[in-house]
Amino acid sequence: MGGFLPVYGLTASKRATTISCPIACQRMAFPGDSYKMRVVLQRVSSASVTIDGAVTGEIGPGLVLLLGIARDDAPEDVEYVVSKCVGLRIFGDDQGKMNRSLLDAGGEVLAISQFTLFGDTRKGRRPGFDGAAPPEHAEPLYELAIERLREHGLRVATGRFGAYMEVSLVNDGPVTLTVESRR
Repeated sequence: MGGFLPVYGLTASKRATTISCPIACQRMAFPGDSYKMRVVLQRVSSASVTIDGAVTGEIGPGLVLLLGIARDDAPEDVEYVVSKCVGLRIFGDDQGKMNRSLLDAGGEVLAISQFTLFGDTRKGRRPGFDGAAPPEHAEPLYELAIERLREHGLRVATGRFGAYMEVSLVNDGPVTLTVESRR
């Protein structure tokens, strides 16, 4: 099977501008490029993540959050997407209308870090991942997202940052949405 593909380098055709980062790492921005934290959110009946043949996290009804951290994301981006994800009214009420949030429904969360959400397929046949944050920047923000989700009183299962994972889920609806941080 495959392994984690680290994303450290810059393409030679672009010039980087270094900006200070509040998480004690360097952020990179390319002229004209703007990346936001991305979440692919799926309402599920159940979900699990397996690493090296062992189930490391599983949930019942709730949300799977595939979380992509951009190279210029900050804690404010985490606060925004977590608040949005837990507050979206996408769970059915007594009449079957999507009127209840994850919190209202008592759902659980499976949070998976996924840098491939920043795969740029505009050129060639191999995606580029310049928009994804390097691991030393992304991991603290991923951990912060998990912490913030738990502060809402949610049960949160996780994968392992940087690991090769097999994610299984039963999509309920199906309901699949994308959430991006403000900018």
